[in-house]
Formats: sequence, structure tokens, C-alpha cells
Amino acid sequence: MKATLRTVRLTLAEPLRISRSTTTARDAVWLTIEHDGLHGHGEAVTSVYYGLDTDTLQQRLYASGRDLGRFPDPESALREWSARDGQPDDRPPAVTAAVEAALLDLCGKRSGTPVFRLLGAESDRHAPDATTVPTARTARTIGIVPVPHAAAQARALVTAGFTLLKAKAGTPDPEDDLARIRAIRSAAPDVRLLLDPNGAWTTEQARHLLPRYAELGVEAVEQPLAPGDPEALARLAERSPLPVIADEDAVGLEDVRRLAGRVHGVNVKLAKCGGPRAALRMAELIAGSGTELMLGCLTASTLGLAPAVHLADRARWADLDGHLLLAHDPWTGIGGTDGAVRASRRPGLGVREKDEHETDGNETDGSETDGQRRRAGEAEGP
Repeated sequence: MKATLRTVRLTLAEPLRISRSTTTARDAVWLTIEHDGLHGHGEAVTSVYYGLDTDTLQQRLYASGRDLGRFPDPESALREWSARDGQPDDRPPAVTAAVEAALLDLCGKRSGTPVFRLLGAESDRHAPDATTVPTARTARTIGIVPVPHAAAQARALVTAGFTLLKAKAGTPDPEDDLARIRAIRSAAPDVRLLLDPNGAWTTEQARHLLPRYAELGVEAVEQPLAPGDPEALARLAERSPLPVIADEDAVGLEDVRRLAGRVHGVNVKLAKCGGPRAALRMAELIAGSGTELMLGCLTASTLGLAPAVHLADRARWADLDGHLLLAHDPWTGIGGTDGAVRASRRPGLGVREKDEHETDGNETDGSETDGQRRRAGEAEGP
């Protein structure tokens, strides 16, 4: 097998401001694994919060790609990759997730099987039938923006078909956040609404603010407290008038084990947990505990979002809109512009890189021509 890399810049359609930072763009490193004329693709994106810069991703993906060269085929590589899951490893989880995605994509193409069927075979309880594909209504994020802009965004998103919105919070003045949520609720009175302060509140602030957000019809709040004290988050959840979802406090399997049954939800992101198989183990761990699954993402392209979309029907909450925040998404195949993301029945991840003149509005069924596969395989390494 041969692995190659390509690095691209993903620019957001507008800056995304959250409580701790503002994002305008990310670098994405694409990994392509070639075997017998077929190509599997995966993506990792930079993240200041997780300490992932472009050089680190390139170096770690390059090293992982070279390691794959010792395997005779992607199936044997995926088996060993799976065997390492849950064991100590110095690879960043985002790198592990990108390699696993590329291997799953390639294995699916070789067997003529979509990734959700490859993953579904691991759990009979969730194995999809022949007539369905994973589909979920995704949240669409509204950042910390002026109140009139938030209201306008909410109206436009509901008109487009979104039934679930997620509003960022955590400004120095809590009344500013409340005004924004009131405006969103007024503009979209029937929409389901999530709130995400990204750990900006103290326990005292949270106890004061959560009842006010409950009165505004907020469905759940994500990581209200600063990460690092999961016991405090669990104690808050016990008395909260709103469901509390752990995000920054729920990174690895042991974090989720510690919080299972003690918070109302955990936000599982493939880039922080290490890929689809790790996400499945987390879902199995919390099953029946009273803690429910949320599938989240970083801002990334359709390629980066696709592995999570293949798991989307397992989650109570899907927040898989990272590709929708981009000025231009260079891949296509999972939809989302109407408020729903969908996996494809095509083999592998079911996504493809767009042609040079193809616009973002041209969603497809995820097919990939031989010529497009060849072009994808010509990516340069680091």
C-alpha cells in the first residue's frame, strides 16, 4: 500500500466566535491510501485547542502512512489498527481517526460495502437493514454574533429546513447571551435549541443561568463549566433544570466511563476520541446508563465529517455541520444544506472531491469516477 498527503486551507464563510476564541480558517491534511488501483481517503484538521498544528499533522500522518506500507492489504492494516484501539499510543486521536477513515474507505471500496455496514457488523443491535442509510437532523451552529444577525440566521436556517440549532454562549456579559437566545427563539419559535458556552461559566453562574435558559425552551446545554473538573459537571447535572452534555470533559474512553450515568449526554467527536471504532465503544459504554450520545465535529470538509455521518443514526443529538460553515467545501456526498446529513449507499465513505468548477450547491450521491480516483491519488506528501 502507498500513502500520500495533501494539505489545503479551509476558510469559513464567516468568522465563528465562541467563548474562548474566533476561528476564520483551518488547515486540513488529506491522507490517501492506494492499493490495487483504489484509493481510500481521510482528513485531519488543525486545532489550537487540541494542540494540532499543520506540521504536527503532516509529520504524524506521514509516519503513519509509512507504517501502513508493511501491510499486504488494507484489511490486515485495519485489523491491526483496531487491535491497537484503547491501548496507550502517542498518536494524536485526530491522526488515528484520519487513518482509520482512509482504511475503512478503502476496505469498503474493495468489498463494495458502505462504511456504515462495515461498522454495523460490529454490533447486531445497531446493524442497519438493507433499505436504510444513516440519516440525522443536524444542528446548525450560530456563533456569538450581534443579536439582529443571530435572528436573521435563525430565520434563514429554519426556512432552509433546519429543525435543530446550536447557539454559542459565554460572553463576559451573560445578558448579551440571553438577548441572543431570546432573538433566536423569537425568530424560530418551533426550533429545537441547544446552548454551548464552551466551558465559560462558573458553577455559580451556571446555577443562576440554567433556569433562565430553560424558560426560553433550550433543550440541553453543552459543557457549561470549565473542563478539568468532571465531578463538578456531574454535580451540576444532578440538579440542572436542563440536560447537561459533557464535551471538553469527555475526550477518551475513561472520561466517558467516569461520566456515564452522571451527565445527560456526552459529545463524541472522532477527532478527539480516535475514530469511528472508538466512538462505537463509547456508545456501547453509555448504553442503558441514562447518558445519551451526541455526535459532534470540528470545522472540516465533507471528507472529515463523513465517518461520523455513517454513525449518525445512533445519536440522540447530531451536531455535524462543520462542512456547512465553510466558504467552499472541496468534497461532496453527505448533504446537510436542508438540515439533514445522510450517509451514502456507495462503497466506502461515499464521498468524492469536487471537480474544479463544481459549486457547493451540487450535492451528489457520493459516487466517484475512475478519473477522480486517479486524481485523488496524485496528492503530494509532506
